[in-house]
Amino acid sequence: MLTLPNRFNHQGRSVAWGTLGDGAPLALVHGTPFSSQVWRRIAPWLAARHRLYFFDLLGYGASDMSAGEDVSLGVQNGLLAALFQEWGLTRPEVLCHDFGGATALRAYYLDGLRYSRLTLIDPVAVAPWGSPFVSHVRRHEAAFAGLPAYAHAAMLAAYLQSAAHRPLSEEAQSIYAAPWTGPVGQPAFYRQIAQMDQRYTDEVEAAYGPMEGPVRLLWGEQDQWIPIERGRTLAAKLTGGALTPVPNAGHLVQEDAPEAVVAAMLDR
Repeated sequence: MLTLPNRFNHQGRSVAWGTLGDGAPLALVHGTPFSSQVWRRIAPWLAARHRLYFFDLLGYGASDMSAGEDVSLGVQNGLLAALFQEWGLTRPEVLCHDFGGATALRAYYLDGLRYSRLTLIDPVAVAPWGSPFVSHVRRHEAAFAGLPAYAHAAMLAAYLQSAAHRPLSEEAQSIYAAPWTGPVGQPAFYRQIAQMDQRYTDEVEAAYGPMEGPVRLLWGEQDQWIPIERGRTLAAKLTGGALTPVPNAGHLVQEDAPEAVVAAMLDR
């Protein structure tokens, strides 16, 4: 498990973060419905050559999950920019996944952040995105938030498993489910789904093009959340068509094939 002993106050809201290793700075940005723990199997390998900075997005993991707060993609890029300032980072390397990819792209195009190198894993970036389940939760958030705990636990477990191609271990299921249980976590889980809105990627998609610094794109070949065809569309815009398919991996490449992420990051 990664430890996040530090707290950053972002506009009155508490954000958990931690560091590991020594060397050139590398910021890790997780996606939904996960947390910085998505990097726990990868971080030790990268810490041999990098100073890692990791955190939980607003509304996720150990960060603020207060009711009624904005936890959408519309606030996460501002948080990333504020953390860069807090950490004293100007052009760090960035590794991101899913909503973390959308966050890094929005921060680049809207906040002027710059990266020495950007690696994107199955990012939410190109329309259309959002499953029928997401649409249903957006229409009936209160009903889902009030489900009996046993029903929520079953739904959450199935949802998490659908992100992976291989069966998730009991450890992984427990780690990813833990923040989303109980009187605070359960409504927070449906809150973040209800606030998923494609307009936050639509705002920047037209601007996609070659970026300052190298960009690498990895995609699980068996991604059932965002098909690899969407990745090829994004690759045509950002990397001149270059894309690294990851065989036998779904959306959650960090669990299905962590070695592919490590290899990509160490391949310089």
